Amino acid sequence: MVITYVIKNSLYCNLTNHCTNRCDFCIRDHGTGIFATLKLEKEPTLAEILDEVLSQNLNKYKEIVFCGYGEPSCRLYDMLEVCKRIREVSDTPIRVNTNGHASMILGEDTAPAFKGLVDCVSISMNAADPDTYCKICHPKFGEDTYMGVMKFAREIVKYVPNVVMTVVEGTIPDADIERCRSIAEGLGATFRLREYI
Repeated sequence: MVITYVIKNSLYCNLTNHCTNRCDFCIRDHGTGIFATLKLEKEPTLAEILDEVLSQNLNKYKEIVFCGYGEPSCRLYDMLEVCKRIREVSDTPIRVNTNGHASMILGEDTAPAFKGLVDCVSISMNAADPDTYCKICHPKFGEDTYMGVMKFAREIVKYVPNVVMTVVEGTIPDADIERCRSIAEGLGATFRLREYI
């Protein structure tokens, strides 16, 4: 069971198989190499995750990233507990790659819970409007999801020093990419075009 894996001197933590999107370009359907092996045999317990993560020399990594087969905020409070334990033994920066659904999943404003634990949140924006988002991401929460992601971004910038909003290259027209850049910057985030894997 792959709970942690290493890419380019970053330690990645794979917490869950669950996700609230079914994106057309997701590694779940198109991943190769390490990405093809990330599906967990079972949901690891918090103890199993902590054992795996804390057994390593965390100081040797450039960053620790919560990103895997599923959406890490489906296990938000377990993830944040792991962050707390990491903070006790290491100053290595922590990044969370997310679809931005945390507050919709939990039914509460989750942004304040990230304060002091996470250095960077990377939100998969994926589109410049709700209709396109629904067409390519197929979100569990329906047509209101995109605005929920925007609301999460607007809140998380208050608590996390580095917030990035991303779009996967080749999945939307160039004009929409520039719209996404403008929206992200208007929310106080930076924008990044991600390579399609």
